[in-house]
Amino acid sequence: MGKVVLVTGVARQLGGRLVRRVLRDPEVDRVIAVDAVEPAHRLDGARFIRVDIRSPAIGRVLAEHAVDTVVHLDVTGTPLGTGGRTAVKETNVIGTMQLLGACQKTPTVRRLVVKSSTSVYGSAPRDPAVFLETTPPKSLPSGGFAKDAVEVEGYVRGFARRRPDVAVCVLRFANILGPCADSPLAEYFSLPVLPTVFGYDPRLQFVHEDDVVDVLRIALHEPRPGTLNSGTFNVAGDGVLLLSQCSRRLGRPTVPVLLPAVTWIGTALRTVGVTDFSPEQIRLLTHGRVVSTARMRETLGCEPKFTTAETFADFARAQGPGLLPPHSMARAVDRVGERVRALGGAGRDPEREDGRAADAAARSDAGQGA
Repeated sequence: MGKVVLVTGVARQLGGRLVRRVLRDPEVDRVIAVDAVEPAHRLDGARFIRVDIRSPAIGRVLAEHAVDTVVHLDVTGTPLGTGGRTAVKETNVIGTMQLLGACQKTPTVRRLVVKSSTSVYGSAPRDPAVFLETTPPKSLPSGGFAKDAVEVEGYVRGFARRRPDVAVCVLRFANILGPCADSPLAEYFSLPVLPTVFGYDPRLQFVHEDDVVDVLRIALHEPRPGTLNSGTFNVAGDGVLLLSQCSRRLGRPTVPVLLPAVTWIGTALRTVGVTDFSPEQIRLLTHGRVVSTARMRETLGCEPKFTTAETFADFARAQGPGLLPPHSMARAVDRVGERVRALGGAGRDPEREDGRAADAAARSDAGQGA
């Protein structure tokens, strides 16, 4: 008999993709797909069961189908359909509590994979240049999806202590992007004009949705020789991008806002439909965040196919042209920056210069390709 895998959150594109991919694995016998909402996409040969993980019914599903592997994807920052932030938080936190309680009572469960986020590290001015899995945050996130992720991981650690016989894998994904990305940051980058925090140009990391599916698939199987698929792992593509580079490559102008007015940014963006643009998201766009992925490669045995820059390029292609052509946008920003430095006598900023050099190289490559 092969594995019996239960996947939560299958009504979203990511969950549907994982289900279809896992069904092709020869080691998997059956896939049980659960969600509170009927998925609009196909699930091929998976058995779909409409159940809210916040209800005790999830325990009956686990027991009835003798599930041995649980992949918990129903931890997200955006609502599905008309649900608001309150419904999202309840599913993230209360749903996880209910699911873990059901797993604890189900003796057949032997492996648990949980989708988390690098947002658990927060974003602060004195953060280390690179976060390791063991690096404590300078200050815990105070709200939004980041706080949900911190609470979820706390409950998962408690479950691991109560069921030491279960292999628990927590995957802290960087911001997920791609043609079908569904995240607060994807919503932000989809705006025609990007509000930014004046005087800050944060470093950002991304992970492609294709790589997310591959990493989840690796984590739910038995580890290969020399690897281990239990524990906590940062997952991100190689390299970083500055926010200014992202706006140029999208062809979207930015509107810098003074730091004391950052609360207004979140309120305004929520008004136009960016659901979880919490203070934590604003801090990310102020201070940025970069994580080490060495453990993902060396211990989990996973190598993402897309770098951060390639991930963003794929996302940008799906977005279509911005208000301004990227090369015109880059020239305009460079001219303004040079004028400001000339008038203000600003000193050198190596990080910004590196970012401009990288953009210049990218534009050169684009010109040669054209």
